Amino acid sequence: MRAVRRPPAVAPPSWLSADRVLPPLAALTLAAAWGRDLPAAGVVVVAAVLIGAVLVAVRHAEVVAHRVGEPLGSLVLAVAVTVIEVGLIVTLMASGGPQAGTLARDTVFAAVMITLNGIVGLALLMGAARFHVIHFNAEGTGAALATVASLATLSLALPAFTASSPGPVFSGPQLVFAALASLVLYGSFVLNQTGRHRDFFLPVGRDGELAPVSEHAAPPSGRATAESAVLLVVALVAVVGLAKLESPAIERGVAAAGFPLSAVGVVIALVVLLPETLAAVRAARRDRIQISLNLAVGSAMASIGLTIPAIAVASLWLDGPLLLGLGPVQLALLTLTVVVSVLTVVPGRATRLQGGVHLVLLAAFLFLSVQP
Repeated sequence: MRAVRRPPAVAPPSWLSADRVLPPLAALTLAAAWGRDLPAAGVVVVAAVLIGAVLVAVRHAEVVAHRVGEPLGSLVLAVAVTVIEVGLIVTLMASGGPQAGTLARDTVFAAVMITLNGIVGLALLMGAARFHVIHFNAEGTGAALATVASLATLSLALPAFTASSPGPVFSGPQLVFAALASLVLYGSFVLNQTGRHRDFFLPVGRDGELAPVSEHAAPPSGRATAESAVLLVVALVAVVGLAKLESPAIERGVAAAGFPLSAVGVVIALVVLLPETLAAVRAARRDRIQISLNLAVGSAMASIGLTIPAIAVASLWLDGPLLLGLGPVQLALLTLTVVVSVLTVVPGRATRLQGGVHLVLLAAFLFLSVQP
């Protein structure tokens, strides 16, 4: 039997590549701008460096993810993105005062809508446009979707209906329970995904069998992985600090456009999830739709399962109430998204129609975010 050759590993970047230069450049920019009142040109420069640092951070997370393999790789990438998201939320809430009490809710909800409708919709559409009918593992994706639905209901829907505290907020004990429940659900899923049932989250072929590993590029070396891990940490720290510097400009821009404050959360989610969206689309065009779904649903899960506990702890020293309960329009969109996602996942295959439906739901969410 003839052995199948593995594609060669990607050559490491040069020392002057953006992947290596941007993390220390972002750290230097943060040190130079910290504590200063930035002029308009400085705000633009910091914004450009911030976006570049986000892109590079996820790129280094992808290198580490490739080294550890699927499905753990998608988990590493999702957690890295969530760390950026939590840092942005906390810094903006700390500088925004009491009026930023809904920022965590708006950002987490935006992340859920963008991942379940935007990333999933783009991946299905791009994959089906090339391969007509795309196949994935309904067991693993269904389990992930059930976890996301439970997390979203416990953390974002229930606060709108509880009676212990006035308004869409949890009481202290309720918030502790929601945070612990989020950690338990997320931890249980991670153990399931990386343990005995990891095959449920690996790419499958058109016959339903696992796709051969030999079709993937060779993983990076240990040295390249360690380098990416260090640069990833540097980039993440820089992103959080630069976000704090940019927070006043983001809020002024949203207000100047006449958009509601909730649009700030949408902007944060769009920036943070852009690199992951590109990674999911690339995987879909290689007929690895399962990896795309792992990234999308895993990011939605991490956004709730890790962000809510982190924000619950941060609320101990942040001013103002922590408003987590969704409004009627948001609840309607979340319910519709969960129902459509279930119908998409159950067959284990999809066409361009399913991708188009998810993208229309994303468009509805974005439109209603600026025109509530």
